[in-house]
Amino acid sequence: MTSQRRAGAPTFSAGSPFTARPEPEVPVFAVGDRVTHDADGLGRVVQVGPTSVVVEFGGERTWIASPFRRLHKL
Repeated sequence: MTSQRRAGAPTFSAGSPFTARPEPEVPVFAVGDRVTHDADGLGRVVQVGPTSVVVEFGGERTWIASPFRRLHKL
C-alpha cells in the first residue's frame, strides 16, 4: 500500500541536499506609485486591493494580480 500525500509543495527530508524554495517576496504598492511593467511600460497605481492592483498605462487601466512578477516600483 502506498501512502497518500497531498499534492502541492514537495517535502524534503532533514538530510536532503535540496531545500524548500523560499516564499516569494510580494512588493507592497500604494496609490500614486510610479511603476514599470515588462509588457506595458510606465504607469501609475490608481487602485490597491488585497491581492491585486489597478495600474494606468497611458490612459488604459490594467488589473494586475499578485505576486506582481512583471511589475516593478520606480
